[in-house]
Amino acid sequence: MISNYFKIAWRSLSRSKMYSLINIVGLTVGIACCILIVLYVKDELSYDKYHKNYHEIYRVLHAYREKSDHPLPAPAPGEYQVWGNAPVAPALQADFPEIRETTRFTSPVTLLLQYKEKRFQENNLVFADSTMFDLFSWKMRYGNPQTALTAPFSIVLTESMARKYFGNSNPVGQVFKVDDNNTLTVTGVMEDVPSNSHFTFTGLLSMSTFYRTRPEIFNEWGYVDFYTYFLLNKNADINALLARVPAFVKRHSPEFNYALTFEPLKDAYLHSVAMRQPGATGSLSNVYIFSLVAAFILFIAGINFINLTTARSMERAREIGVRKVVGAQQRSLILQYLVEAVLISMLATVLAFALAFILLPMVRNMSGKPLPYVDLFSWKMMMVLILTPFLVGIPAGIYPALVLSRFKPALVLKGKFHSSDKGIQLRKGLVVFQFSLSIALIACTAIVFSQLDHLRTRDLGFRQDQMLVIDYGGDAVVNKNIEAVKATLASNPAVLAITASRAVPGEFFPNAHTVIASRSGEMVAFGPGLYEIDVDFLPAYEMKMAAGRAYSRDFPADLEQSMVINEAAAKQWGYADPKEIIGKNFEQWGRKGTVIGVVKDFNYQSLHKKVEPLALRMAPSEMLSRLSVRIKTAQLRKTISELERTWNALEPQRPFKYSFLDQAFNEQYQKDVRFGEIFAAFGALTIFIACLGLFGLATFSTEKRLKEIGIRKVLGASITSIVGLLSGDFIRLVLIAILIATPLGWWSMHRWLNGFAYRVDIHWWTFGMAGLAAVLIALLTVGFLALRAARMNPVTSLKAE
Repeated sequence: MISNYFKIAWRSLSRSKMYSLINIVGLTVGIACCILIVLYVKDELSYDKYHKNYHEIYRVLHAYREKSDHPLPAPAPGEYQVWGNAPVAPALQADFPEIRETTRFTSPVTLLLQYKEKRFQENNLVFADSTMFDLFSWKMRYGNPQTALTAPFSIVLTESMARKYFGNSNPVGQVFKVDDNNTLTVTGVMEDVPSNSHFTFTGLLSMSTFYRTRPEIFNEWGYVDFYTYFLLNKNADINALLARVPAFVKRHSPEFNYALTFEPLKDAYLHSVAMRQPGATGSLSNVYIFSLVAAFILFIAGINFINLTTARSMERAREIGVRKVVGAQQRSLILQYLVEAVLISMLATVLAFALAFILLPMVRNMSGKPLPYVDLFSWKMMMVLILTPFLVGIPAGIYPALVLSRFKPALVLKGKFHSSDKGIQLRKGLVVFQFSLSIALIACTAIVFSQLDHLRTRDLGFRQDQMLVIDYGGDAVVNKNIEAVKATLASNPAVLAITASRAVPGEFFPNAHTVIASRSGEMVAFGPGLYEIDVDFLPAYEMKMAAGRAYSRDFPADLEQSMVINEAAAKQWGYADPKEIIGKNFEQWGRKGTVIGVVKDFNYQSLHKKVEPLALRMAPSEMLSRLSVRIKTAQLRKTISELERTWNALEPQRPFKYSFLDQAFNEQYQKDVRFGEIFAAFGALTIFIACLGLFGLATFSTEKRLKEIGIRKVLGASITSIVGLLSGDFIRLVLIAILIATPLGWWSMHRWLNGFAYRVDIHWWTFGMAGLAAVLIALLTVGFLALRAARMNPVTSLKAE
């Protein structure tokens, strides 16, 4: 019986090749898109889940606020930061028996490592506690994870870093020369940190090494440079711990207005809103958006199937009438049409899997994710693919099956059967729904790319183009001669300006406990961000002063007794007019002096964030690590080669490692750019599927009206009027779709743009242009068929039947 259903289904598909092809192509593209989006979403949701103790790992969030004589409310989630102090870890473990283990690691450090003739500057090394491998489930290839980070001057390499220096041999026991002064012994090699981790590194340095150099900071609750994680006992209640936190803070850190809370590891990537993250975070809204796009694409493909099948009901009416007369039951007819739907879905699923296989490398490049083929062949994916023909075919086929199986044989065989008004209205409604989604996607894509262009072109408040940044890792030899190095490089006629600093815009920077006199004369403390710069930084970056003056060589006291802040910092201390803070006393990290200037706010972080308070202070030479060189763009390669030769002659011990500031700064938006590209690609495929359905429906509608068209032409109707007649119905549906798509698209983009502190406005004409594009697409799709029908010889159409 079932085999007979499949035979009849196959014959029906073969008889209507064009409609079958439209259905199969639409479902193929729809299912392939869903497969690829599922792989992307699965990767986003998989972050850190490979850790054995995933559900028991938490991290400490810190909030540093101004002192107050009155109790302050609990910090808002966005006021916390992940970056914090060192002593909180041992204190937590001592005071909370529910905590099984704690571990800490620092922000990345830069070291010049040399092994024999191989020498590289490593920028992503972190100091880590010896308990690191007790919490995180990274596999060790060589060495003992329990002891690898115990001894001072030890380093654990990732596999890729180990191969760079030692090939495939076991490097445990080998010794690196570090910055020409110290040594590090390799005590282990671990697997590369998986890409679905919320923080990454290329090597781990033992925390005891850091302790040897700066032991005092490990007892300072106000010194910030550590990320703290802990492992909770399985039966412990995290809420019970949180209830005891205020007393813990009061006991250990009474001198600071300091608060802390805990965040589960499972929230670190997609749910955390804390500042100063150890790595890039994901976007839960993007996950929702792509999931909805996948559902919409599949739904639109299903709508095509429903529309075309019910539209062709007249063609199959006689077949159904005859089968009912000879005894076919409604149940068997329903089953027959469901088998047809499942067969189409089965063919589409097989083709979709092949298409997804072909497109996976492209999606991998667009998303920046590994998305290995093994995920495509996982048993879970195979189960989904096996079920897909039924999950797609049955819902898409149930309505046409019910409609077709209810035909009355007496009316059908007498030729009195015609399509119901309800069926026609349903098909029109589904077309409106399809194009509503398509128009919304067109408008949303335009807004996404407008925002991305805004990110690239907005005036950031400083000169970022033509800026070559030389990262020399704070090399002590370079810093000792920094002024001579700057002067020699500046002698190149292509160099327009040069400055040294600890960090440049877009890079990691510290916060500094800073006290400045308020209007009342009271010394008020905050923790603004800190840029440590030299005297040439502000003019080299062409930053404008809002009040006061910049640092100057004419004022030797600027090195120790002066400070420049930005407008946001002046407002934080209560000075709406930046001129009023000039001359106020300050204290910061052992320095005392006066505020000499307020620089206009500039976007030194991603445009996802508002400009935050920042202090810019003159740095002692040993704190510098970057040279920013503004150069002429003419003969760029020649200029870079000349600078490299000069550098190698001056500082042969340090590689010439450079980047361009604008490129490095825009790397902050890579995820946004990738989101835009993926969104546009899947949006275009959604529109393609909708047009496929419209083409099929228009073809059928035109064929049914050929006799009417012939009569109209005989009576003198022009080709233009006939094209307008045939296209008009569909264009009206698209115009209705514009009205539905506009609020839908505005709402979704308003939610997405909320993730940016600086964003474009949503204009009505964006939706107008999207609607116009949809009308043109519909005209091209339907107009071609209408024009062909209108140009047909009326004799041919009137002689039919």
